[in-house]
Amino acid sequence: MQTFRFIDLFAGLGGFHLALDRLGGRCVLAAEWKEHLRDLYEENFKLRPEGDITLVNPQDVPDHDVLTAGFPCQPFSKAGEQLGFECTE
Repeated sequence: MQTFRFIDLFAGLGGFHLALDRLGGRCVLAAEWKEHLRDLYEENFKLRPEGDITLVNPQDVPDHDVLTAGFPCQPFSKAGEQLGFECTE
């Protein structure tokens, strides 16, 4: 299987990371603004996500083959407050 490089934006718990890693990918950058999720992501994947993606200098973004961006699932999840599109965060 050929290796590819990916970026995991709005990474959350790392669902995209897990899937793409199992397909032979290597994560070269992750970003997640919630601190507790950054801690968990680092514990699970040994990679500390950047915080607010708007503060990352575009020149610092490494070359990559795939870019993923997680949908904000908490407003729609049974695990969240279920505010849906009314969520303002």
